[in-house]
Amino acid sequence: MRFAAKYLSIFRIRFVNGLQYRLAALAGVSTQFFWGFMEILLYRAFYRADPAAFPMEFSAMVSYIWLQQAFLTLYESWFFEWEIFDAITGGNVAYELCRPMNLYGFWFVRSAATRVAKAALRCLPVLVIAFLLPDPFGMTLPVSLPVFLLFLATMGMALLLTVSMTMIIYGLTFYTMSPLGLRTIFSSAAEFCSGALVPLPFLPDGVQKVLELLPFASVQNLPFRIYSGDIAGMDILWGVALQVFWTAALIAVGGLIFRNALKRAVVQGG
Repeated sequence: MRFAAKYLSIFRIRFVNGLQYRLAALAGVSTQFFWGFMEILLYRAFYRADPAAFPMEFSAMVSYIWLQQAFLTLYESWFFEWEIFDAITGGNVAYELCRPMNLYGFWFVRSAATRVAKAALRCLPVLVIAFLLPDPFGMTLPVSLPVFLLFLATMGMALLLTVSMTMIIYGLTFYTMSPLGLRTIFSSAAEFCSGALVPLPFLPDGVQKVLELLPFASVQNLPFRIYSGDIAGMDILWGVALQVFWTAALIAVGGLIFRNALKRAVVQGG
């Protein structure tokens, strides 16, 4: 219980701290709404030309886009805490190691809380507006309550998976001493492979099958397509199994990288 309460306290502190940036969240809401609406208009033009040529129903595509915009800060691959990078490259990690807790767990909970706080400030206004928009531009409800509950469960697992990926980047920074290259490569790969740029069903079948096996596809691609009804039946079970596997595997890999890196870490200065 003390172990859980310790990390719960860290989560609460970081979450409350993240709620302070309301003006930035307001600016983000307006940007995300207009960006999402422009995306829908673009796809609408293509769908009107030949609806049968697209692998997703237009209503499913609309819900996918609005969910993507509402929870952008929850899963954005380019978001990293520069305080953590500075602690690694500047030597302040020595102070972090004085805390009576595991460094990997501390930074993991801290990163998750920051993402949840940012999303909490932005998601509700975007979703409210999306539901109020007229057909066919408005967001639709999930097909059933079990589907919605499954959507929520996979959303939570996707958050853990996203944070576990960023933790690996933090851990590798102990070896490279510069996060710029790692961050750029990871963000570029994650944006494409997760369906953030183009939904995975729109890619060629061979490419899609490969990408759906990678951990990136288990982030926003899986829960958003479950919500919109684009994934059903055994495909859901397979997707959830992959999501659980990749989350557990990447957390284990990240923990191993941290343990090995901290054994070799040298902090210079006085």
